[in-house]
Amino acid sequence: MFLGLEIGGTKLQLGLGDGDGVIHALWRGAVVPADGADGIRRQISQAVPELLANANRTRAELQGVGIGFGGPVDDATRTVIKSHQIAGWDGFPLADWIADLVGLPAVLGNDADVAGLAEALFGAGKGLSPIFYITIGSGIGGGLIINGDIYRGCGRGAAEIGHLRFTTHWVKNLENSWTDPPEILEQHASGWGIAETAKRSVLSEKPINSILYSTVTQRMRELTAKDVVDAVRQGDSFAESVLRTSIEYLADGICHVITLLCPRRIVIGGGVALMGEELLFKPLRHFVGERVFQPFVDCYDIMPAALGEEVVVHGALALARKHLG
Repeated sequence: MFLGLEIGGTKLQLGLGDGDGVIHALWRGAVVPADGADGIRRQISQAVPELLANANRTRAELQGVGIGFGGPVDDATRTVIKSHQIAGWDGFPLADWIADLVGLPAVLGNDADVAGLAEALFGAGKGLSPIFYITIGSGIGGGLIINGDIYRGCGRGAAEIGHLRFTTHWVKNLENSWTDPPEILEQHASGWGIAETAKRSVLSEKPINSILYSTVTQRMRELTAKDVVDAVRQGDSFAESVLRTSIEYLADGICHVITLLCPRRIVIGGGVALMGEELLFKPLRHFVGERVFQPFVDCYDIMPAALGEEVVVHGALALARKHLG
């Protein structure tokens, strides 16, 4: 049996399992960003014995630990490279710290990579290869799984689709010459990106008949991606145009992935994917089908993820089984 950890910017999960797609026991907690990495490490120190006790298990039954971390990690040094959400993680030797805490060997992976591994082995990508996994939440992460193995490039990660760059307009720089400021996919198609795009559009276009306009001006609060989706479901044409633009950016990013990698299946998870078939997947497939490199048009499909909120824990357990079992 293995211990699997998901360490994110808002969520912390620990699970027990054999790395075969079944979680025997689960501990879930909320991260307090203001407490930084030290706060999360304190939570983990308390959660491990609590999880084992509640599951009526002992540390002697564990073979090792798998970790899915919400940020880039270095395979050679087994350290966190950077967290974009929580202070105090940069350069931290996370795998060694966990190994010392539990008294067992530990293996460290990026959360999107291990989630992709889980979907490839047990979820929406089972039986197919290559699988390209995309998680869309507050940010956008990716993972490429080939024949059941995570592709890690030269050891610091790969498949970072959320950081693909797009040029949307031209501006003058300090030398008074024209340049194109790069914008990444996350700024347009993540949950945060959808909300910020909608907010900018509301303030610049002032669509007084839009539900989103009243959200900003009357209720005096920030827009969220959920506000945009709710407005679309109520027939708000302005909100629909905002969402359509974000989905088109996502489609362009996926077309780049297909052109370079030609995966058999693209699996999409995360909170934004929960908007479902009619609002996300149907228009996304349409836009990708229109724009994709035509020789590859019948090589891929696009599917929602299947493993839900525990996907990273499943992947962390599978990673431990693969490397430590």
